[in-house]
Amino acid sequence: MYQPQSVYTKVAWAAILRELTGEKSNNDFPKDFPNETLSDKRGCFVSLHKTDGSLRGCIGTIEPTESDLKQEIIRNAISACFHDTRFDPVVPGEIDDIEISVDVLTEPEEIFSFDDLDPLIYGVIVCDKSGRRAVLLPSIPSIDTVERQIEIVKRKAGLGHINDNKLKFYRFTSNRYH
Repeated sequence: MYQPQSVYTKVAWAAILRELTGEKSNNDFPKDFPNETLSDKRGCFVSLHKTDGSLRGCIGTIEPTESDLKQEIIRNAISACFHDTRFDPVVPGEIDDIEISVDVLTEPEEIFSFDDLDPLIYGVIVCDKSGRRAVLLPSIPSIDTVERQIEIVKRKAGLGHINDNKLKFYRFTSNRYH
């Protein structure tokens, strides 16, 4: 069974296990969560992968919505496990075949040239004037060019048919924890 390596993934894993078992005790959450992050409000993504590497769920927030990073991770872990509309909810029998990662995001900054992107370093956000947007995390193994990164994020937002100069693009970095 998967063993989380970082305190961030330990929190996410504990939240998922707590929801799967129905036990509502907080005793299973790590006590060593860094104090500075308890007051830190950051966006984050929790990704679930099968042991073969295929995606099983991924939900996150670009901007923080919770009181601190720990609560943000808990919320996104539960959402990735049970509310990613691309997948059926995770069931207890699958838990031995799931691994997780947590990406903690920096604040996005608008870019005006794709020369300011590198898919290994930067994630990208695209949005249009009506508020449709999508995000793509950095360092995804199958995405090795900026052109591919832009193509995918636009498609995710349903904006693949819109000219780039009619859209806004933002970049961010993230620290990924396993």
